[in-house]
Amino acid sequence: MTEVVLQTHSLVKRFGGITATEDVSLAVERGARHALIGPNGAGKTTLINLLTGVAAPTSGRVLLAGRDITVLAPHVRVALGLVRTFQINQLFASLTPLQSLALAVGSRAGAAWRWWQPVGRDAAIAAESQRLLERLHLAEHADRPTRELPYGKRRLLEIGLALALQPRVLLLDEPAAGVPATERQDILDTVAALPADVSVLLIEHDMDLVFSFARRITVLVNGAVLTEGTPEAIAADPRVRAVYLGEAAGAAHG
Repeated sequence: MTEVVLQTHSLVKRFGGITATEDVSLAVERGARHALIGPNGAGKTTLINLLTGVAAPTSGRVLLAGRDITVLAPHVRVALGLVRTFQINQLFASLTPLQSLALAVGSRAGAAWRWWQPVGRDAAIAAESQRLLERLHLAEHADRPTRELPYGKRRLLEIGLALALQPRVLLLDEPAAGVPATERQDILDTVAALPADVSVLLIEHDMDLVFSFARRITVLVNGAVLTEGTPEAIAADPRVRAVYLGEAAGAAHG
C-alpha cells in the first residue's frame, strides 16, 4: 500500500462571510510529484497557509505522516519535515549563496549560533553547502551577494534553502513566478531533479512546468476541489479547460 505523507480532511477556512477553502481533502503520497493548480482566487495560497500553519482552519484537519499537526506552529512543522518556498523570495540580500546555505544547514544541524563564523570553520556544513550549490548550478555565484544574482538564480537559491532543511514534504509555491524565459529552464531542471524520496506538492501557473513535472494534479476552483487525476486526464477534462485554461465550455465540448 502506498504511504500517504501529507493529508487534509475536509479543510474549511472562512474569513468573515467569505469561504476561502471549502471541504478540501487532499492526499500526497510518499515520493509524490503532485501539482495543485487553479485560477486566481481559487484558494491555493490559503490552502498552503493552512498546510504550513500560517493560518488556522475554521474546521478540518492536517496530518503529516499520520500525525495530526493541525494546531502546530509553522516552525514545529518545519522541524517535522514540512518545508515550503514562497512566491516572493525570502532571502538575506547581503549574504552570499554559500553563506545562506551554510546558515540553513547549520540551523538544521543545531549550529545556527555559529552563523557568524567563516563557512569553512565547520567542514561538514561547508561540504554540504557546496554540494547544494553544485546541484543548483550556483557554484559560480557562491560568493556574490544574493542581491546581485539574476532573479532566476535567487529562485534556485530559495529551493536550495528548503532542501538544506532535508524536508520530508516540500511545498513549492510558484517557483517559476517572475522568472524570465531565458532562466526558466534552470528551474525546470532543478525541480525535475529533486530527490526521489522527497514528496513534492507544486503550486504553479506555468503549465509547461506542471505537466512536465507532475504525476498527479489536483484542480482547485472557488476554494473547492474540482477534480484530481493524472496529467493526461486533467488535460482532457473539459471542465478544467473551461475554468482554468480559459476556453468556453461550449468550445471545450465541441
